[in-house]
Amino acid sequence: MITHTLSIAYSEVTGTDQLSAEDKTLLEEAWTACESAYAPYSKFHVGAAVRLANNLTFKGNNQENAAYPSGICAERVAVFSASALHPGIPVKSIAVVAKTDIFNLSVPVTPCGACRQVIAEYEMLSGQPIRILLQGNSDIIWIIDGIANLLPLMFHGGELKK
Repeated sequence: MITHTLSIAYSEVTGTDQLSAEDKTLLEEAWTACESAYAPYSKFHVGAAVRLANNLTFKGNNQENAAYPSGICAERVAVFSASALHPGIPVKSIAVVAKTDIFNLSVPVTPCGACRQVIAEYEMLSGQPIRILLQGNSDIIWIIDGIANLLPLMFHGGELKK
């Protein structure tokens, strides 16, 4: 047996002072989306903002349903909306923020597995890494360059072909 070790790379900043104007704006858009999330059951509000290569921005937020599997995450709402309205335009970056009054989110929340796979799909389509910004209830912001740092052993659609 051979044991392998994977490592990921991400940056952490406290506050937005070290961010570019573009990243600050994207985080602000994600927080705006977070405010109108529909989360009456979990009380866990998530907002996302996607910036396309043409610099258009699209927002999304989590949408819950009493039948939990019928809901959808903020990241997928934003990415799918951007792709539906501007097919073929690469996703340049995505900001994901979360808040709840039930407990303290002292570190950012990362996308779920389904959202990671969706981000991976769009990154593979463009052939360019997607910049991912994450923030919770604190000033801590994680910056991840490329989905491979969140999903190191991702599934590739090419694996379906024989």
